[in-house]
Amino acid sequence: MRKTLYLFAPAFVAALLIFTPQPSRAQKEDAAAKPKPAAKVDEKALAVVSRAVEVMGGQSFLGVRTITSKGYYTEFREGISGIPDTFRDYVVLPDRDRTEFRGSKYIQTFAGDAGWAFDGRKRALVDLTPEQMEGIRTTLRTSTDNILRGWWRAEGASLSYVGRREAGLARRNEVVRLNYPDGFEVEFEFDAREGLPAKVLYKKANAEGERVEEEDRYAQFLTIQGARFAFVIDHYRAGQQASRVNYDAVEFNKPVPDSLFAKPADIKTIKF
Repeated sequence: MRKTLYLFAPAFVAALLIFTPQPSRAQKEDAAAKPKPAAKVDEKALAVVSRAVEVMGGQSFLGVRTITSKGYYTEFREGISGIPDTFRDYVVLPDRDRTEFRGSKYIQTFAGDAGWAFDGRKRALVDLTPEQMEGIRTTLRTSTDNILRGWWRAEGASLSYVGRREAGLARRNEVVRLNYPDGFEVEFEFDAREGLPAKVLYKKANAEGERVEEEDRYAQFLTIQGARFAFVIDHYRAGQQASRVNYDAVEFNKPVPDSLFAKPADIKTIKF
């Protein structure tokens, strides 16, 4: 259901905590002051999205408020798989998430506009920087929940129909695009036969500032409590696989305490 775990790879987060600069207050105030235009919607694109919502479970899908899951997260380097890291993930839609990596002893959490991370090996507890939170915002914008649940409307994005695109032997995907007022755009592909989410494509700046093609591919949809969920999500960067999320178990609408998202006052209270 989601684009991916709302996370950075643990090693990448650690690097960002050291090297990312702070934006100026003037930049943040200027961004907040600009009014958002009304969302524009192409009816053909909306029909594709509406069909996908029904295929994903209709009201059962839209009724999901929390997602509790566990599985394996694997990074790839130059196309070679690394060692899978077990994770537990707690999501309260639309914008709260806590991901615990058991093997690397790492936790990343965000709620609204703020977040924190804990590196258990270094015993370091830090706030996520504004740049990291902006990265999470991009992850939310490019999630299937965003397109299917209509969160994009609040940001004044426009929805348009791109057309059909080849997706393998005798297969086509229906493609729709979201364009945001700040210039960001993302394409969502849906299987033309079944209507399920298939791919998400967008561009993102890398560490060198170059805009690189990013792609998410969804597979192994299973039905849970009347709603469908992709148990495998592969992420590609510049045409090469960068990671895989493989879920073992998923539960919907299980109570998730607010305390999971609160930054601990003492690292001794943090447990995996």
